[in-house]
Amino acid sequence: MSTTLALAIDLLQRQSNTPLDAGCQELMISRLEPLGFKIERMRFGDVDNFYARRGTTGPLLVFAGHTDVVPTGPLDKWHTPPFEPTIKDGMLYARGAADMKTSLAAFITSIEDFVAENPNHQGSIGLLITSDEEGIAINGTVKVVEALKARGELIDYCIVGEPTSNKKVGDMIKNGRRGSLSGNLVVKGIQGHIAYPHLVKNPIHLVAPAIKDMVETIWDTGNEYFPPTSWQISNINGGTGATNVVPGEVEILFNFRFCPELDGAGSTEQNLKSRVHAILDKHALEYTLEWEYSPPYITPRGNLVEAISGAIEQAYGITPELSTTGGTSDGRFIADICKQVIEFGPLNATIHKLNECVGVADIEPLKQTYQLTMEKLLK
Repeated sequence: MSTTLALAIDLLQRQSNTPLDAGCQELMISRLEPLGFKIERMRFGDVDNFYARRGTTGPLLVFAGHTDVVPTGPLDKWHTPPFEPTIKDGMLYARGAADMKTSLAAFITSIEDFVAENPNHQGSIGLLITSDEEGIAINGTVKVVEALKARGELIDYCIVGEPTSNKKVGDMIKNGRRGSLSGNLVVKGIQGHIAYPHLVKNPIHLVAPAIKDMVETIWDTGNEYFPPTSWQISNINGGTGATNVVPGEVEILFNFRFCPELDGAGSTEQNLKSRVHAILDKHALEYTLEWEYSPPYITPRGNLVEAISGAIEQAYGITPELSTTGGTSDGRFIADICKQVIEFGPLNATIHKLNECVGVADIEPLKQTYQLTMEKLLK
């Protein structure tokens, strides 16, 4: 059994449901301290985080990730117990196998081997690890980044170990993520008896033309790195539960996954907000609208993209595709202090699902990819 697989199994046995860490970080720290890493444990609220650094000069390459996992779901639906890592037919099954404890294990063992071969490497190696990525993410990476920013510590390169691969491990790198702009819209009407339509104002009817307009709006056409902006409704709630009452208001939850502005193409937070308000106002609606924003980020082709792309080609024999699809990640916070952030890790086919797994044969090449990337940037 390889050292990476053994460490992954050790991490996977720990029931680190968000925001619990269950000792995962101390296990990682115990492997880093003998290598000369300076460890900073950073606990915010009920969340454990740590930042580790070996070296004091630039460039600084940081590996970032999370020890927390999502709930297992029904235990009787799992083929094997989710916190008893099991190898079957060449697959390693456990909650967190793909998202993302295998990547964490590969971080550690790749660093161990790189430092053993290059004890006087150029620049610095860092790790930024949280137990608050799968939850509300307010006391995790964002707080650590704020602390680093406050003392003027910037990062040159960052690799986030999220499961980015699509059909084969190595086929996709995330070099950015779309922005997320959510709206909680409440349209007001006048409640009353459904048999007296002249005495009511049905907010569902009133907002319907505005919904049609927003569905048909082309918000942008995308750009080199991002697909066009998408507007989607996730929830509509209105009514008293009775069949003979017109509701007094309707609540609509919607979200933009938006293409950020780049070279004159794309959208901005303020642009999207103003266009939504213009549509709602055009239909003379009485409404309230609360917004929640998560920033996008983009890493154009450069040193980091080229280094890890070359490493993937060596380790997996695949030329990776650059992509910005998918949900949000902690890369959006790290981008505030790092101009080059990418995400790369195992297949994402089973993340958050029952019977989450990774291919055992893919684990050592993942470790090799991270090590080769360090060699290209720091040797």
